[in-house]
Amino acid sequence: MNHRSRPLRTLCTRLCLAVALAAAAPLALAAAPSDADVNRLLSASRAQNMLDTMLPQIEAMQQQQFDQLAAQHPLTAEQKDKLARIQARTRETLRQALSWSQMRPMYVDLYKKSFSREDVLAMAEFYESPAGQSLLDKTPALMQNLMVAIQQKMMPLFADLQRDLEAIANEPAAAKQ
Repeated sequence: MNHRSRPLRTLCTRLCLAVALAAAAPLALAAAPSDADVNRLLSASRAQNMLDTMLPQIEAMQQQQFDQLAAQHPLTAEQKDKLARIQARTRETLRQALSWSQMRPMYVDLYKKSFSREDVLAMAEFYESPAGQSLLDKTPALMQNLMVAIQQKMMPLFADLQRDLEAIANEPAAAKQ
């Protein structure tokens, strides 16, 4: 009986191996994009422009944080000078770290790891098309409108949350347990 099951086991093993290879074949056949392919996509999708427009927004958020810090704590002239130097150094570090020359290699690497050559070329063709260019042209306004809509939606929620937090903070000590 052992001799009869051996061919069956061999057949099952070969069948499983064939199924595994067949399943892996499309992944192996999906060619990785070249640097040139990814650079074409990055150019067509205006990736550098988007990164360049993000930087002032990040700097504005940073400025708000520094302004809030300064408003919460009265600062001496010396402390204000130090804060200004910290701001300048932080801004310089951000600009260097988020510069296109620093970020492009990361973009290329991540796109190459995430997408096949076929995907990258299809996306590049889309962004080079009139529809893709229209999407890119309209995306900033869409994002601005989306941010306004989210803020409007969140304002009442934050007001409710503030009331709830104040109620919890003002509970008698026994109720907190």
